[in-house]
Amino acid sequence: MKTPPIQVAFDVGGTFTDFVLQDAQGRLHTHKRLTTYPDPSEACLAGLDELFAQAGVPCAELARAVHGTTLGSNIVIERKASHVALVSTRGFRDVLAIGRQKRYQLYDLQIDKPEPLIERDWIWEVTERTLADGSEHVALDEADARRVIAELKEKGVRSLAVCFLHSYSNPAHERAFADLLRAQAPEIEISLSSDVSPQFREYERTSTTVVNAYLKRAVRAYLAAMSGHLQARDYRGSLFVMQSGGGAATAETMAEFPVRMIESGPAAGALVAAHYGALTGHPDLVAFDMGGTTAKLSLITGGAPQMVDTFELHRVRLAPGSGLPMNVRSLDLVEIGAGGGSIARPHLGTIQVGPDSAGSEPGPVCYGRGGAEPTVTDANLVLGYLNPENFAGGSLRLDVEGARKAIEEKVARPLGLNLEQAAWGIHALVNTNMELATRVVSIERGHDPRRLALVATGGSGPVHACRLVQALGIKTAILPAASGVASAIGLLVAEVKFDVSRTLLTALDAADPAALFTEMEAEAAAVVRHSTGDEPAEMRREVDLRYIGQGYELTVPFESASKARAAFEELYARRYGMASPEEAVEATTWRLTAVGRLATVELPHFQSGVLPEPHRRRAWFPESEGWTEAAVYRRDALPAGARLRGPAIVEERESTTVLPPDMEAEVDAYGNLLVSA
Repeated sequence: MKTPPIQVAFDVGGTFTDFVLQDAQGRLHTHKRLTTYPDPSEACLAGLDELFAQAGVPCAELARAVHGTTLGSNIVIERKASHVALVSTRGFRDVLAIGRQKRYQLYDLQIDKPEPLIERDWIWEVTERTLADGSEHVALDEADARRVIAELKEKGVRSLAVCFLHSYSNPAHERAFADLLRAQAPEIEISLSSDVSPQFREYERTSTTVVNAYLKRAVRAYLAAMSGHLQARDYRGSLFVMQSGGGAATAETMAEFPVRMIESGPAAGALVAAHYGALTGHPDLVAFDMGGTTAKLSLITGGAPQMVDTFELHRVRLAPGSGLPMNVRSLDLVEIGAGGGSIARPHLGTIQVGPDSAGSEPGPVCYGRGGAEPTVTDANLVLGYLNPENFAGGSLRLDVEGARKAIEEKVARPLGLNLEQAAWGIHALVNTNMELATRVVSIERGHDPRRLALVATGGSGPVHACRLVQALGIKTAILPAASGVASAIGLLVAEVKFDVSRTLLTALDAADPAALFTEMEAEAAAVVRHSTGDEPAEMRREVDLRYIGQGYELTVPFESASKARAAFEELYARRYGMASPEEAVEATTWRLTAVGRLATVELPHFQSGVLPEPHRRRAWFPESEGWTEAAVYRRDALPAGARLRGPAIVEERESTTVLPPDMEAEVDAYGNLLVSA
């Protein structure tokens, strides 16, 4: 039997940082540590040192290290960057401010569009103009460009986005400006839209390039420091980083294109859900990842996560058009402020949960770290679902009385409820919030949730999963072993991938993209070779298609024009209810993904045996008229083939599973709990 490579993954979340190490015998060693602020690398490095010691594996023996991080999204959401500027074509200074004009809530007169990351007095214009067909209309005025560069230097600009009109069609002017900048002000980091996002639609392309420039200095410094710390521990390989699209790439690549890693952490949860779906024979499912700060949901069909080629960061109430758009391939995720740390409070005579979170500093009241606002975790503790002596592997002892007092004073008493009613109300309301988000990723994508399975991961996911499947009519829930660190396991599942795209508008029947794909293949293959040392194992071709006259597209695989047309008609009919075979189809953007294979994670097998006798704990189940004696099991003691019946609680180091009355679960060969509603 081939010896598996020793590899480690660490994923930074809003509340906890998760770690997984696979040793040479294929065993998985897990660890969990509170995320540190403002520098998350402190928790990463301390946790890695503890994990190496726990597993008895020195860092020097690692074959691969993979990192998932929320650093990019945090920088953008919290507006942490400074001295970032934009240079545009003369007359197009206000592309970011104008945006798409349309309101994301048509009849709400109080809404505000997303504030641009760059203020107007940090935007310069240069005389030049390229037409949509790539022809030069006005030559780049070098004297004007040099004047602008001198002003950038005097202003103290440190990172610059360059987005000239129609540069996706002809990048010559952007590249000429970049040459002038490197000669005149080499200290300024530069992001060209023709490199970052060579696609049409000026607003989205400009926004994508600006986000890349906004992140570049901080991400480069962070990844360089992280790589340096690993090298100081004798790690000899490259540090890999998860991308938003679900593939890993080297830290050097991500330092150049940090916009590609803005949804780094959430992507890993969807990947591992697809992996567990394949293991259990459920290729169509909803991936549900609930941590301490947020819940992330995504749709898996045919064993693969659904993808989008433009996504928005920090949407308001999930409304399209309310966030910052980016032309970056990403898993199709819905993220809501519903985690264990989501704060509960009275609002207009009812309970409101989230979207703000207590995070890890100070954290929920029961953490005993100074938190004063009751949270979902506090409610789950009061309801008897969590073990105060064995939370996060015993690294935290939870304060039950503190949680009871906070819920009593801040929620129950103001609303005229008793303690149990208030705690259950918090638990039930966060379930409702997640139910609505699940409907977005299933029903709104044309899929009936009753025909899907659900994979629940994250530290809080298994606590709420069974209630979620009950509400949605889902027949099967898959609750993996070590689900609290499943996103870190997902990092080890990830392939090495690099996506390239080019806009070329043409009628599909007349398209001849051979030269374009050759160019993209060369670019993507170079990145994969740098990451793996080998040629790509696979090249995936896709194209964005629409009926002529429409404003938006659907992405389908491309082997030939006829097959792409057939795939488009099928997808269009599923998404919108009908297709129009008689209408002409237009291709807009052509896409290529280079995939490099690396050894993936090997999940341990559970042995069959006799189900141990449980101990019991009082927990609140309203269908059993309140406090009920629930059976409590240790996850690592459950044998394969065992069957559990609710009410029951299954505890493990990283998370807790709550099985309500009249629900059953079977333990499979990988230790997954397969729950039947």
